[in-house]
Amino acid sequence: MLTKRIIPCLDVKDGRVVKGVQFQGLRDAGDPVELARFYDQEGADELVFLDISASHEGRQTMVDVVEKTAATISIPFTVGGGINSLEDMKRILRAGADKVSVNTAALNDPSLIKAGADFFGSQCIVVAIDAKWDEQAGDWYVYTHGGRNRVDKTALEWAKQAEQLGAGEILLTSMDADGEKTGFNIALTKQISENVGIPVIASGGAGSKEHFYPVFSEGKADAALAASIFHFKETTVAAVKEALQHRGVEVRWPLT
Repeated sequence: MLTKRIIPCLDVKDGRVVKGVQFQGLRDAGDPVELARFYDQEGADELVFLDISASHEGRQTMVDVVEKTAATISIPFTVGGGINSLEDMKRILRAGADKVSVNTAALNDPSLIKAGADFFGSQCIVVAIDAKWDEQAGDWYVYTHGGRNRVDKTALEWAKQAEQLGAGEILLTSMDADGEKTGFNIALTKQISENVGIPVIASGGAGSKEHFYPVFSEGKADAALAASIFHFKETTVAAVKEALQHRGVEVRWPLT
């Protein structure tokens, strides 16, 4: 059995890590390179950096962060936000990232996924899906631009299309659960995980170490991502892994 991965997420704005609730109300959470070093030492399996300012200036700041991080840590890390072209992918990967994450740009031009997969390999291409429940339609729909604009496409439709185009992984965020700390969206995660053949990273809703077991056992996720509970020391990567191991989930342990 493949080990389940625990992935801290660092939302970076203007060179600092920030965190909010449902993409709003951001507060400072520290220096990204220092936090990356801390999580590497603590036993995180991977890291995700999301450049949420993503302006031209923000992207250059992010390149600097990527270069410094790559020189500091030994675990893989993914970078997303403002990646709109093959050239953007090249810039981030050459700076030292292991994977790039695409969201809005890929929805606007799905061929970007295939171009990236063909050039770098599927293992380097993560498609991020921000999904929100539509009560009237009875399904989860995809949103772009940091959760601002709805797309007329369900999360499942888009996940399947992304896989066909060459995505190597899905980063699935429940907008309804994001920052609420009430637990991952099990139903959404399960729906996507059971219908694609590539790994699914569950994101949004982690509030305690106990929330991780259900997203693996019931949600069938391959990895789980969290931000504020790690950044603000509400729990630790080690505590999450220990809790999972006690319940029979395979994790990378002992920590190195």
